[in-house]
Amino acid sequence: MIRSWLYVPAIAPRFVAKAAERGADAIILDLEDSVAEAEKDAARAALADAVPIVRKGGATIMVRVNSEPERHRQDVEAACRAGADGVLLAKTRDPAALRALAEWLTPIEASLGRPALRFVPVLEDPAAVLDARPIAMATPRNLALITGGEDLATAMGAEPSPELLRLPKQMVNLAAKSAGLLSVGLMRSVANFQDVEGITASATEARALGFDGATCIHPNVVPVLNAAFSPGEAELDAARRMIAVYEEQAARGVGAFTFEGKMVDLPIVERARRLLARVR
Repeated sequence: MIRSWLYVPAIAPRFVAKAAERGADAIILDLEDSVAEAEKDAARAALADAVPIVRKGGATIMVRVNSEPERHRQDVEAACRAGADGVLLAKTRDPAALRALAEWLTPIEASLGRPALRFVPVLEDPAAVLDARPIAMATPRNLALITGGEDLATAMGAEPSPELLRLPKQMVNLAAKSAGLLSVGLMRSVANFQDVEGITASATEARALGFDGATCIHPNVVPVLNAAFSPGEAELDAARRMIAVYEEQAARGVGAFTFEGKMVDLPIVERARRLLARVR
């Protein structure tokens, strides 16, 4: 499970040093929005030291790279050589560009003897959202999809309200699930990290809608996301008992049955199995 994805500016040594202690399932070393223009090259160079430091906590290590052509592949190659697990590809629009990037990376990875770098396309404008499924299906390297709420709202001349974000985030959620990818996000902007009550409610809602986790920009939000996207013991216990009853009923040739006052058939049992598999 990757429930919490914590952004950390790659150029900030004190944040990098503490990142492994934050409890996030994934750390995103950021080269993009949180890094000033004059520090972009220095942030890229810092990855060589930053990746091993944040890896100490056992989190998945991602790098958010810049989308501008003059920096894009330099950032991706630096992340690859530093040993990151994957890259967040800001402002993704074109499935063909993902395939070209994957092809370009392959010989670099072979020379390093490392596994394939995973991709997390970030969809940040209306055209990208409308092309979410082709983007999701573009390459086997894809791990997850994220909707960039702030940039999407800006592109639409709107505010990143839950009302605005609900439809596009659900569209990207559907595209991710259609391709077997993780779906990452909340039905709100990540900017107001002090609204713990609102974030908790939004994360609970997102999990109910099939999202697997969410990003955050402050470490105080990490435990909120980890709790919201984790099944409780009662939920896991019910899933185990339901599967046991199903197997007993199936052995007798019974397909549908009643479990704790509710009608249960194979799709419901399959959800329980997936829940347990996700936790394992």
